[in-house]
Amino acid sequence: MFVDQAEISLKAGDGGNGIVAFRREKYVPDGGPDGGDGGKGGDVWIIADSNLRTLMDFRYKRHYKADKGEDGKKKNMFGKSGDDLELLVPCGTLIINKQTGIMLADLVRPGDRFLAARGGKGGKGNARFKTPTRQAPQFATAGEQGEEIEIMLELKLIADIGLLGFPNVGKSTLLSVISEARPKIANYHFTTLTPNLGVVKGKGGDSFVVADIPGLIEGASEGVGLGHDFLRHIERTKVLIHVIDAAGLEGRDPLDDYEKLNQELFQYAKALKEKPQIIAANKMDLLFDEDKVAVLKAGFEEKQRPFYEISAATGAGIDELMTAAGKMLKDEEQRLEHESLNIETAERVVTLPQKDIERFTVRKQDGIYLVEGDLVRKLIYSLNMESMDSLLHFHRILEKHGVIGTLKEMGIREGDTVQIMEVEFEFTDQMDPGH
Repeated sequence: MFVDQAEISLKAGDGGNGIVAFRREKYVPDGGPDGGDGGKGGDVWIIADSNLRTLMDFRYKRHYKADKGEDGKKKNMFGKSGDDLELLVPCGTLIINKQTGIMLADLVRPGDRFLAARGGKGGKGNARFKTPTRQAPQFATAGEQGEEIEIMLELKLIADIGLLGFPNVGKSTLLSVISEARPKIANYHFTTLTPNLGVVKGKGGDSFVVADIPGLIEGASEGVGLGHDFLRHIERTKVLIHVIDAAGLEGRDPLDDYEKLNQELFQYAKALKEKPQIIAANKMDLLFDEDKVAVLKAGFEEKQRPFYEISAATGAGIDELMTAAGKMLKDEEQRLEHESLNIETAERVVTLPQKDIERFTVRKQDGIYLVEGDLVRKLIYSLNMESMDSLLHFHRILEKHGVIGTLKEMGIREGDTVQIMEVEFEFTDQMDPGH
């Protein structure tokens, strides 16, 4: 089953906590602090793998979580960092932030890597807080939480040439003739519900990949039918072979079909208008009216589109068509390469920008001052309520980062209630951070 879209949620590992510990050895009655730091949480990476063809695995499992870092240990020993989580996707996968709709990465080449969620840093053990005036700190800090994100994965097939056309014009038959691909072929609409790929070997020893894009219908650019799902795969192709039913067996006008389908392409993405196209007039073995052939050929020459008469059923004209397509592909590749000379090569490793951390917010509700945010969340998890040393350190950090000042600006008074996360305090400004 071909799957080209999936939604998953990712959670990087939380950092391990630093610990409070003291040396307890024989003949060392007053050993100093030796609590170690916690380990870093594991990151979540998404990696392009050339051996994969679909996003099938992500339909059955949608939630992924990297390992947590271990807590620190005694004797100043650090906790072990959590293992990174690596998720493999096919080359050509787009990664999109589900909440914002912003594209985060486009993994095109094998081995391209994207750091989707960073693991939290490990907390500091109490040995880190020893000073000449604080010989036995009774506190440590908690590890940071790992990042969480919901993303959408979208696969755009990477092919050199795309076979384009309305349903039942013979694209699948043509692909089976020019390559080793064996797509399902039948005489009814929408036989092809998933793109097929085939490798065409040229007479000069060169080869290229051709994709049979499923048959489109009017309104595809607006999402009618499976329009957007199919059009997505055309964007990466370098050359388009527009297959038409020259015989008009279903009462359709080939020139009108061409116009309507190109209109759908250009409405979906203006860049598709720049892609070179070749017209493959198929089923010529069933067209016996020479005047009709001449009118058809003249119509496409007027549009400045190379026109080739073929029959996928008999093989007539196929060699000439593929030779022309191979030459057009080389010309297009040279043009794109020339354009890219002035463009800096993208990094193979793509990372998310550091998120803008909400340090803290203060609001008053029902007479209580509520302090929230990443800064105080980490602090409150590290607080030892039974240690005056820990409380003093807590107060210093709040003052250093402006929390105390903000509370005063909002009119807090001695004895008012402050709530940080689920913990309530009675406000006092009598703690001297210098002692």
